[in-house]
Amino acid sequence: MTFQSINPFTQQLLETYPADSNETIERKLQQAERAFADWSALSIQERTGYLLRVGEQLTANKEQLGELITAEMGKTRKEAVSEIEKCAACCTFYAGHAEQFLADQTIESDALRSYVSYQPLGPVLAIMPWNFPFWQVFRFAIPGLIAGNVGLLKHAPNVFGSSLAIDDVFRKAGLPEGVFQSLLIDVAPVEGLLKDKRIKAVTLTGSGRAGASVAGIAGSQIKKSVLELGGSDALVVLADADLEKAAEIAVKSRMQNAGQSCIAAKRFIIDKQVKKQFTELVLQQIQQIRQGNPLDDATTMGPMARMDLADSVERQYHESVAKGAKPLTGGDQTSIQRSGCNVQPMLLDNVTPGMAAFDEETFGPLAVLVEAKDEADAIRLANQSDFGLGSAIWTQDLEKGARLASQIQAGSVFINGLMRSDARVPFGGIKQSGFGRELSEVGIREFVNVKTIWIEKPGT
Repeated sequence: MTFQSINPFTQQLLETYPADSNETIERKLQQAERAFADWSALSIQERTGYLLRVGEQLTANKEQLGELITAEMGKTRKEAVSEIEKCAACCTFYAGHAEQFLADQTIESDALRSYVSYQPLGPVLAIMPWNFPFWQVFRFAIPGLIAGNVGLLKHAPNVFGSSLAIDDVFRKAGLPEGVFQSLLIDVAPVEGLLKDKRIKAVTLTGSGRAGASVAGIAGSQIKKSVLELGGSDALVVLADADLEKAAEIAVKSRMQNAGQSCIAAKRFIIDKQVKKQFTELVLQQIQQIRQGNPLDDATTMGPMARMDLADSVERQYHESVAKGAKPLTGGDQTSIQRSGCNVQPMLLDNVTPGMAAFDEETFGPLAVLVEAKDEADAIRLANQSDFGLGSAIWTQDLEKGARLASQIQAGSVFINGLMRSDARVPFGGIKQSGFGRELSEVGIREFVNVKTIWIEKPGT
C-alpha cells in the first residue's frame, strides 16, 4: 500500500509514501518500549532540556515547515508559520511549568506522610488529523513527553510529509531514538496497536465515528483514551454587543484555515433586535476575504484540503437550502462557487434546527445565521446540538456574559473574544465532542498514573 500527498491548490502530486510493513511497526513498538525505560528514568529537568531544543528547532525552521504545511493541506503561508510558532510557544510554556504541574502533592491525613505522585504510563498512541498537522501533534506530544511518556504518531495520510518532518524536528533536537516515532499506516492496523500490551493509552483528534471506534477498542482493553472530536460551536451575539467587533471575529473564526477547524464559530446565533445590522457587517467582512495561491501573502484564505471535504460542505449547503435556508453569498439554490478544492466563503440565513448546516459539523467555509428571540432563546439554540466543544458570547455586560456562559454546554466559552486553544488553559469538549482534556496542568496529567503514597506512622 502507498499513500499520496497532493497539493490541494494545484492538485499536483507532492510525494508518494509506502506504508509501514508489519515488521516495521513491530520494530517501532520495540523501540518505543526500550526508549520508555530510559526516558522515564530521566528527571523532569533533563526531559525539559530536550523539549526546549525542540522549540528551538521549530523556530529556526518555521518558514520551511510552514511551506510544507501549506503545500500538503492548503492553509495560507501566514497561518502555517503561525502554527509552527504556536508549537514552539507550547514547548516554552511546558518547560517553565512542567516541574510545578508534576510535583508531588502532599495530602493531609493521619499518616506520617501521604502524597500523590504523577508517574508516566508508557508508550502512547496519538491518532491525529490533517487540519493543524503540527499543532494537533505538539499539544499532545510536548506535555506527554515531558511527563515521561513516549509517543507513536499515526497521522492523516495526506500530511505524511508533515509527520516525517515532525520526526526530524525531534531527531535534530537530540531526543533519544524511540521517544517519538511516526507510523505510516492506514486505519486497519490501529486496532492491533490498541490491543498491543505495549501501548498504554491513546489520544485521538478526529471525527465522532473514529472516536467511538477507538474509545470502544481502548475500553475493551481497559486503556485510557482522550478524544477531541468535532464541534458545531455557537457564537451568540446579544443585543448589547459591540457588533462591529463581533462580526470581525465571527468571520475570522469561521473562515480561518478555510473553515476547517473543530473550534471555529459555526453557528452565528443573533438576537433578532440586531440581526439585520450584524448580517450586513458579516457580509462586509466576508467581502474582504482574498482567495488565491496560499503561498502569496496577499491571500487570506486558501483551498480546502481535499476534494471529498469540499464535496461534503457542498452537500450540507444544498441540503440546508432545500429546507429553507437562504443563500446570501457563495452560491445559490443550485450551485456553490467552487473550483476544485477552492470554495468561496458562504453565508446562509434563516438556518434552523433540522438543517444539515445547524445539526452537523460543517468543516469548510460555510457560516450560518440563526435568529434568536431573546437571550434565553439564544442559549437554548446554542445548546440544541449534539456537540459541545467551544462557544462564544458577545455582550458588553460582562457579568451577564459570565452568567450565561455557565449555562452553555461546552468545554469552553469565550466572552468577547476569538475561540482558540491555548497552552495555558484546558482544551476539550463534552457530549459528542469527546472527553478528556489537552493542554494546561489538566492536560499534562491525562497520561500519568496518579499514585497515592502512604507512609504509616511508626507504632500504629
